[in-house]
This record gives sequence, C-alpha cells and structure tokens, in this order.
Amino acid sequence: MINAIGIIELNSIAKGITVADAMLKASTVTLLESRPICPGKYLTIIHGDVESVKNSIDIGKSIAKAYLVDSLVIPNIHTQVVKAITGVSSVEKFKAIGVLEFFSITSSILSADFAVKSANVDIVELRLGIAIGGKSFVTLTGDVSAIQEAIKVGKRAGVENGLLFESTIIDSPDQELLKKLV
Repeated sequence: MINAIGIIELNSIAKGITVADAMLKASTVTLLESRPICPGKYLTIIHGDVESVKNSIDIGKSIAKAYLVDSLVIPNIHTQVVKAITGVSSVEKFKAIGVLEFFSITSSILSADFAVKSANVDIVELRLGIAIGGKSFVTLTGDVSAIQEAIKVGKRAGVENGLLFESTIIDSPDQELLKKLV
C-alpha cells in the first residue's frame, strides 16, 4: 500500500539522474516517475512509507543543492493521484469538468490530492511538465457542485504558494471536446 509520495524537481537533467539514483539507494522506496521535463528540468517521484519517502527526499535535496527547484512529501496520498501520475485514468462517464493549471509540478500534484479528497470527483488527467513549457495541470470531472468544491479546494493549494496560473469550470462540456480530453 502506498502511504506517501515524494516529488523532487531539479533544473539539471544530469544532476536529476544522480539524485534519483541516490534517493532509491537511501531508503526502501519505489520509483513512480523519473524523467526530463520542460524546460530542461528533471522530475523524480517516489512512493513508500512516510519515513522512507521523507528520508529519500532529504537525501535528494542534500545532493541537489543549488539545482533544487522544488520538493514535496505528501503523506496519505489519494490512490487516484497515484494512478494519474502513472497515466492510468478510469473515468468512464464525464459530467462537468474543472481544470487547475500551475507553474509548478508539485502544486499540481498537491492540488489534485486536495481536490479528490474534498469532493466526489475523478481525475481525468494529471499532466506534469511535458510539452507545456514546464507547467502542469489537473483535469477533473464530476457533478457541477462537486467540481466547484474540488476546484475551490484545489486552488487554495496553488494560491498559498503563489504558483496557481489559472482555473476553469465547464458545467456542460461539448462531447467533441470530451473526446479530445481523454
């Protein structure tokens, strides 16, 4: 069972790979993601028990030094967020949609976690810095009132760290648009 995830983002690909290796060797954690992201940064996401994840992130930060862009440990991560990080979405029926867009990878992941814990919504997509200039976004679906609550709570995560770019709610999205969102 995944208890926590840890995210570390660096502004050097070479240093990012070194950090990822050290993090995996430091504690018993599993690698969810480790890859270059735009623009020329490196992202690593690990999971495991809270203490192991914290230890690995601390080791990563100590090695990253000046290359560190951002890091975060999220205990008790919602399973939908983990599935979305690995590209697995099980949304079968779309209702209203909400989108939260951020300047940071960690803000998007934290926002997605807050959103799905606050309301009965599903994650459609969690895009993390690939081919979008280093930004990230989460797309959610659910009843209008649930989307409104999830967006409100999710926005709070980005506003607190100043990295929320934009958000939107579409009560009744066009079917052609929905086909492109999945």
